[in-house]
Amino acid sequence: MPSSGTASPSRRERWAASGRAGRHAVDSTDERGAMSLNGKVAIISGASKGIGRVMSELFARQGARVVCAARSAALVEETAEAVRKAGGQAIAVVGDASTEDGARAIVAGAVKGFGRVDAVVNNAGDGGPTKPVQDYTTEDWFYTINSCLTSSYMMTRFAVPELIRAGGGSIVYVSSMAGRRGLPYRIGYCSAKAGQVGMTYGMALELAPHNITVNAIAPGAVEGDRIDRVIAGQAQVRGVPVEEMRRAFVERAPLKRMSRPEDIAALAAFLCSDQARNLSGQCIAVTAGEPAV
Repeated sequence: MPSSGTASPSRRERWAASGRAGRHAVDSTDERGAMSLNGKVAIISGASKGIGRVMSELFARQGARVVCAARSAALVEETAEAVRKAGGQAIAVVGDASTEDGARAIVAGAVKGFGRVDAVVNNAGDGGPTKPVQDYTTEDWFYTINSCLTSSYMMTRFAVPELIRAGGGSIVYVSSMAGRRGLPYRIGYCSAKAGQVGMTYGMALELAPHNITVNAIAPGAVEGDRIDRVIAGQAQVRGVPVEEMRRAFVERAPLKRMSRPEDIAALAAFLCSDQARNLSGQCIAVTAGEPAV
């Protein structure tokens, strides 16, 4: 049929006009319907290394403008620079997410740099020591709780007004199977990670009227420096060789392997995309097949 001279509206234009754009106010699927984070501004805390760095790189490849946040100025700038060198958009914001001033500065930096906030991935947190409860000091307890749990509360508190202003968004808490199933000699970490799961459930209900989805990821063992430290600590407390302890961590997973940071990052990206618009109030285990309960 000959053209009438008026271009047909694109899929993106039809989507925006339909009123469905209210979820995040930006369409995060490409023209083929494939998942992307195109146009979104995502804050990733704990972005200096490990899972947070991998997340920053993946989110940028999916089209997000990434706010890399962490306490270490040198390391978080390395992450942001790696994203930019790969062709992505990223800024580094230095701040301690477990403090009011730090969390406020991170959110303010995102708004200053990119004008809005559409997604927050709460990945910050140091797992603290591995030791019997009778040796676990008050300082150990508050350090771990503040690092892993208070940081999630602070980031949520200061980011929610911006998510509401954006018309909706996504919050993801990177919890742990230690918060679902427990792990000996890690009382602070288990308690903090269980707290993140409870925070997920409560925030999902509270923020649903604002079009904000809230979910948690509960990884099992994930390759990297952190699990190496945990395995070494468990081996020391139990009096067994480190390699024997490592084999035990791997063998208990039916797939006989640890997860990779990329596995956690991919799930976080999905949860922040519009393809997950009806997924909220969930804690999703990534365990290489090990039952979640």
